[in-house]
Amino acid sequence: MTTTPAEATPPAIFVLEDDPEIARLICMSLAEYGFRCEHLSTGRQFLTRARQAAPDLCIIDLGLPDMDGMQVVRELQDGSPCAVLILTGRNDVTDRVLGLELGADDYIVKPFEPRELVARVRSILRRYQRSAAPEASAERNLARFAGWTFDASRHALTAADGREIGLSAAEASLLGTLLRRPNKILSREQLLGERDVDPFDRSIDVRISRLRRKLDDDPQSPRLIKTVYGAGYLFAAQVSWE
Repeated sequence: MTTTPAEATPPAIFVLEDDPEIARLICMSLAEYGFRCEHLSTGRQFLTRARQAAPDLCIIDLGLPDMDGMQVVRELQDGSPCAVLILTGRNDVTDRVLGLELGADDYIVKPFEPRELVARVRSILRRYQRSAAPEASAERNLARFAGWTFDASRHALTAADGREIGLSAAEASLLGTLLRRPNKILSREQLLGERDVDPFDRSIDVRISRLRRKLDDDPQSPRLIKTVYGAGYLFAAQVSWE
């Protein structure tokens, strides 16, 4: 039976937050806009649950009673990569960059505006839906380029020698976007899937840097992902989709 939009299952959000009042505010705000939320209060409990079920997005606090939130993000992306939004009281630039380096999609500092949180969640999910959807056929999920193979359905990147390179969900989403529009300049707005991007937001630059390292693309003289100063990035390779 074909599923209509009205019958589609709402996105599932896992909320890792040890403060019950903040967790209640997050879940109530998201539920109001149709999201399904599940609250977990410890890192270990969260990681166990994430292995059992595949959430569409995880909201993770960094200050937890049993382990550091950064370690949770690292273990999540190593085992069950998915979209991640860090929501924390830590406002240090180092924490922000490290979170993005570990594969988080966004970083919000408490106190937060619930409507902004909902908007950020929607933006991340739109980005993933767009990068996962083939342009022409639902069968074309395998991309080949410069000796590499990328399976968009599994977020799997394989080198010419057969090595499988681990990608976070954020990196896989970004790579999919680049591969679907090769040899075209893509702005930060296009890569983030947002109309208005803070000019000081370097999250895309961090992810591009990580992708270059994983693709063995020299950051000083990249062959594949080229920087077009003042405009964005360009994926400079022929790509075939199967």
